[in-house]
Amino acid sequence: MDAGTNQSYLSGYLDSLAGQRQLSPHTISNYARDLRELAAFTQTLGERWEFAAVSHFHIRKFAAQLHARGLGPSSIARKLSAWRGFFEWLAQQTTLASNPVEGVKAPKRAKPLPKAMAADDAIHLVASGNPLADAGSSMALCNQAMFELLYSSGLRVSELAGLDLRYTRQDGYESAGWIDLDGAEVTVTGKGSKKRSVPVGGPAIRAIAAWLPQRETLLKGDQVEHAAALFLTERGSRMSARVIQLRLKHHAQALGAGSNVHPHMLRHSFASHMLQGSGDLRAVQELLGHASIAATQVYTSLDFQRLAQVYDAAHPRAKKISDK
Repeated sequence: MDAGTNQSYLSGYLDSLAGQRQLSPHTISNYARDLRELAAFTQTLGERWEFAAVSHFHIRKFAAQLHARGLGPSSIARKLSAWRGFFEWLAQQTTLASNPVEGVKAPKRAKPLPKAMAADDAIHLVASGNPLADAGSSMALCNQAMFELLYSSGLRVSELAGLDLRYTRQDGYESAGWIDLDGAEVTVTGKGSKKRSVPVGGPAIRAIAAWLPQRETLLKGDQVEHAAALFLTERGSRMSARVIQLRLKHHAQALGAGSNVHPHMLRHSFASHMLQGSGDLRAVQELLGHASIAATQVYTSLDFQRLAQVYDAAHPRAKKISDK
């Protein structure tokens, strides 16, 4: 089959898109561009290569070449869709045995690395009072205790909200998590109902100690779930995860730390800073309560990203080619 015959198939398919499916000229132009790229790939296989001879293996190879050129997953997926439609049409015109694009998927989108704060920024965030609030108020003391504990122990916000002042089992209620101030540790129930104990640093212990007298003044009623809670709202009810998220967001905004600071960012910061300081991936896995080491390994990439930024900023030979 010569290049002219291949071109006639492409023209015929594009005509069908315009006449039968009545696609817009702009959409047809996009299809034409993607199909010309398919034709260019087939020409690399031989001068007289037929579209009907293109195999599943060839399509996978073409997709891999697109990925190697730096084309994004969504763009590759669009091209594969265009090629799939063309081969479906071609099967009606020829004796095409099967559609070679079926089962070929674009590469998955890379998951963005979790955002972590620099150590100094994280410490400033959790240690500083809100300049717009009374530092001695009950809620200001509660907030600082919560934020210090989030960063100190790398807790999930749900784990923080579920903490009790002490282990409690009463009237059908049983603590999901609790703090041991004397032992300087918290016990929490993480994903998969897996319990773990995590150390608590001195600043967090002191912040909680400052909060506890205020907590006593807020206790209302005898409902165990609320009466046992470590952190309470002004109404004396257990602090919810959503309220904690909003309080941290407003606290960060008041300090000029940005509008997208959230509790999980402090957890990411805890993990990244622990890994930077220790290099012990297994220990960080245990502290975070990850069932798989793979979930913790993302922080090795995060740490390398930080090191790469330092290298690019400091090394005299780190200039990119584009900078020359």
